[in-house]
Amino acid sequence: MAKKVLIIGSGAREHVIAETFMRSRHEVEIFVVGGAKNPGLSALAKDYLIADVCDVAAIVEFARKCGVDFAVVGPEAPIAAGVVDGLLEAGFKSASPLATVGRLESSKGFTRELLSKYGIAGNARFRSFDSEEGLKEFFEELGDDFVVKADGLKGGKGVKVSGDHLNGKAEGLEFALECLREDGRVVVEEKLIGQEFSLMSFCDGNFTCEMPAVQDHKRAFDGDKGGNTGGMGSYSDADHSLPFLRSSDVLEAAEITRNVAKALFEETGTEFKGVMYGGFMATKDGVKLIEYNARFGDPEVMNVLPLLKTDFVDVCEAIINGTLADLPLEFERKATVCKYLVPNGYPDDPVKGEKILVGGGEGAGADSKSVPGDKSIPVNAFRIYYASVDQREDGLYLCGSRAVNCVGIADSISEAEKIAEEGACSISGPVFHRHDIGTAELIEKRVKMMEGLRG
Repeated sequence: MAKKVLIIGSGAREHVIAETFMRSRHEVEIFVVGGAKNPGLSALAKDYLIADVCDVAAIVEFARKCGVDFAVVGPEAPIAAGVVDGLLEAGFKSASPLATVGRLESSKGFTRELLSKYGIAGNARFRSFDSEEGLKEFFEELGDDFVVKADGLKGGKGVKVSGDHLNGKAEGLEFALECLREDGRVVVEEKLIGQEFSLMSFCDGNFTCEMPAVQDHKRAFDGDKGGNTGGMGSYSDADHSLPFLRSSDVLEAAEITRNVAKALFEETGTEFKGVMYGGFMATKDGVKLIEYNARFGDPEVMNVLPLLKTDFVDVCEAIINGTLADLPLEFERKATVCKYLVPNGYPDDPVKGEKILVGGGEGAGADSKSVPGDKSIPVNAFRIYYASVDQREDGLYLCGSRAVNCVGIADSISEAEKIAEEGACSISGPVFHRHDIGTAELIEKRVKMMEGLRG
C-alpha cells in the first residue's frame, strides 16, 4: 500500500524533498500544496493544489481529500501560522513542528532567552526590548560590533549587521526603533566574528541526528560582494565537516542542538518533531549560535538530502513516532556543491516574465544530464531543482526570485564544484550565478581566516 505524503511549499527545497521520498523502498504518492506550480514538483506529484501555504482550512481539506499518511512542511511561514497544529487537530501527523516549538525560528528573542534560562553553551551576549528603555545604553555597551534582529519572521530582511548593513551605532539604533514600531519587539546582540556554518538535525522530540555540515553563501556576487539574498549556493565535504572547522566544532554545535531540544520540551511541554537547523559561528572562543530555523535550509537541503542513504519515509515516521534513536542514519561520504541561478537584477530589482532555457531544452527535465527521480546517488552528472519558475506551454519563465538550483556531487569539493558549474552554465537567459562557490580560492580564504583568528 502506497505511503501518501503531503508536501507544503513549492520551491527547490520542496522539489528535493519530493525527489528524496521517491527514492524510498516504499511505494510513495506525493501530494503538494504550493503557492505556485513548480515544474519539478508537479512531475512527481499525484495531485497538486495551488493555494496559500498558510491557509490551514484549505490544507486540511486537501489532506482529507487525498487521505495522506503524514505531512512535511518546507517553508517557515506555515509552521508559524499553525498549519501543523491544524493538521494534527484534524488527525494528520507531520514530520514538522507545532507552532509553539516553531517559535525557535519565529521569535529570535524566545530562542536567545531559552539558551540563557537553561544555561546552554554558545549563546551570544544579547538583550530583548519591547520599549526604547535601555536600548541606546545597550548599543553603547556593545560598541561597534552589534546585530539588530526583528523578533518575528521577516524572510531574511529583519536582520542587520554592523559593518555589513549598518554604519555605526546611530544607524543601528534607528533600525532597532523601526523594528520596535513595526513588531513591538527587537533583539540586539553582539556581532560574532568567525565563519558561519549550518548544521541541520532530525529531531523526534528527545533524540537528534545530525546531517552533514554545510556552508551557505548569502551575498549576491562573487567574492562575497553585493546585497544579502536567500542564499546563492552552498557546499559540503565528503567527511561531513568543512575545511575550516575542527572536529570539535561540529560536536559542540550538535551538543547545543541536543540541549535546546530538551530545553524546548521542558519549557513548553511540547516535543519538537522535525528539522532543527542551527546557524552557527565558529569563533576563537568555540562555537556560538547565530539562530535556529525550524525546517530544512534552502539551499542547504540540496547538499544533504541527495546523500541520504537511510530511507526518508522511515526517517519521517521515526520522527513522528519518537523512535529516531532506533534508526541508523547514514549519508553518502561525498562532497556536494550547489549553485543558484537567479534573475538579472536580483535581489533588489529582479527581472520577471523572461524565458530561460535549461540545458539546451525548454522544459523541466529537458537536460539529459539531470536525473530527477533516479534512485541512485548521482556522480559526475549535475542535478537540477526548480524554484521560482513558471512552466508555460513554450518553456520556463522567471518569476522574480531564485529560479533554478544546480547540484554537483563527487568525491571532492573541487570535483563537485566543476559539475555544479557545468550545470549552471548550461542554463541560458537573463540569469546569473556565483562562479566562486566551492572553489579552492574561496575555501582557502575561509581556512586562513580561521587560522588567523584561532592562532
